[in-house]
Amino acid sequence: MKLTGSEILLRCLVEEGATTVFGHPGGAILHTYDVLPEHPIRHILCRHEQAAAHAAEGYYKASGKVGTVMVTSGPGACNTITGLTDALMDSMAIVVFSGQVPTAVMGCDAFQEADVVGTTRACTKHNYVVMKTEDIPRIVKEAYYISRSGRPGPVLVDLPKDILMGKAEFKGYPQEVNIRGYKPTLNGHIGQIRKAADLIAQAKRPIIYGGGGIIHSDAHQELQELVEITKTPITLTLMGLGAFPTDHPLWLGMLGMHGTYTANMGMIHCDVMIAVGSRFDDRVTGKLSEFGKQCKIIHIDIDPTSIRKNVKVDVPIVGDVKHVLAQLNQELRKVERDWAKEFEEWHAEIEEWKRRHPLRYDQKDGAIKPQYAIETIIRATEDKDPIISTGVGQHQMWAAQYYRSRRPRRWLTSGGLGTMGYGFPAAMGAQAAFPKDLVLCIDGDGSFQMTMQELAACVQYNLPVKVFIINNRYLGMVRQWQELFYGKNYSEVDLAVHPDFVKLAEAYGATGFRVERPEEMKAVVEKVVSTPGPVVVDVVVDREENCFPMIPAGAAIRDIIDVGDPIPEKLFQGIR
Repeated sequence: MKLTGSEILLRCLVEEGATTVFGHPGGAILHTYDVLPEHPIRHILCRHEQAAAHAAEGYYKASGKVGTVMVTSGPGACNTITGLTDALMDSMAIVVFSGQVPTAVMGCDAFQEADVVGTTRACTKHNYVVMKTEDIPRIVKEAYYISRSGRPGPVLVDLPKDILMGKAEFKGYPQEVNIRGYKPTLNGHIGQIRKAADLIAQAKRPIIYGGGGIIHSDAHQELQELVEITKTPITLTLMGLGAFPTDHPLWLGMLGMHGTYTANMGMIHCDVMIAVGSRFDDRVTGKLSEFGKQCKIIHIDIDPTSIRKNVKVDVPIVGDVKHVLAQLNQELRKVERDWAKEFEEWHAEIEEWKRRHPLRYDQKDGAIKPQYAIETIIRATEDKDPIISTGVGQHQMWAAQYYRSRRPRRWLTSGGLGTMGYGFPAAMGAQAAFPKDLVLCIDGDGSFQMTMQELAACVQYNLPVKVFIINNRYLGMVRQWQELFYGKNYSEVDLAVHPDFVKLAEAYGATGFRVERPEEMKAVVEKVVSTPGPVVVDVVVDREENCFPMIPAGAAIRDIIDVGDPIPEKLFQGIR
């Protein structure tokens, strides 16, 4: 049976199970949109292509299913580049289908032409340009397989207009995929597994440092088994939050630049570090020459290029985290050791750090402290097991610090790229995946304004995302750096002109609230949760509250600054 390329593409998406698409039509992809209503696919018309990519990221992170984007050529495809880069940095499985000018005029600077494959080569896991209509089924199958397998990531498929309009025999969607030279390793080498087990069995002050790879691998149960077997304290990165319950006594809190004092101290006082599905990025390591000198390091990751890229590793293990942890746990169960008794001193030292350096703020009458607002939002909705997304900035770090997790895939944020504007469309994508779940977006006033036009999509498609804008009328994180390291030279961070966020919400057909006093906070949160449809809450907070703890960029972990600490001159000079 002969079908057009567009019909073949859409049939393949249905067979793949990609029945939710975030996109925006245009000339080069219009033939596909023309036949879209004939297929059982839910399309969400995003108001900007960057937001479509972030929505696909949120859809994937919340559901574990590859997110799908469809855009036109030129500016449409180029507008997805920030989302593609964000997905690459944070290992998010999304596939972007971009229209392209007809093959006959490719390279001729045709209207809305851009070399999308060349442009996105550096920000995708893989990309394609389809030159034959009959190749569409194979390429679609490969694109989804590559995106979700191994270390997940974004794939772009560029589709020239004549390929979409042309006809070919449709022989069905491939059931299998075989890509020469691409077969991710699942099980770890047993010799390396045993070396790791021996090292852990000899440890006196071990720590587990986990990242987003645990969630991508659905390895949270195996991770908890590792903790329970060995009684090893655990910390997670920003992207790993949700992989381990935050009410567990061996939980240290998030680590990194704005992580807890306890987690960061654990990293520099341990004798064995078990890195699981993490990549030793600069926000975790601080000054590389000072990192990990006191300990042996075990690194488990499915991506061999991530191992020994930034730090020296004593026991590298390449494999899928879920499989490797199952193997490691099996070996550790054979060890005859009273783990809890032998780690008593280590656990006691950790408890003392927790006691002396808790997360803290001082909420008095008057202005709402942003930490209080965020902690209230999280605690007041905890019983509903919400999905929580954030933008990027101070509010993101406070939300991470006070986040309370029950299970994975309920925390969405932009870590590697740090993309302002990510939070709202990511929440929209998660809501599309789980229409009946409570989805909250904790955003900043600066971050929200980068993608706030997606309120229209939320109203149009009945995506009842609840947005809490932590409004300090500043680019807060930048202002904090200027205060601490740039002599209080507040250059271009004052968001002096704002929309009225309540009226803005109402203009889009959503509901808006404003809260300005701390005693009103809990009642407003409860009212928001019970309000149908999309809601925007303008939470007016203390303008100049800073986010601590903080490890200044380029400083060592031991140079962590807590609330009230002076800033050493050497750090000031290093930042400048």
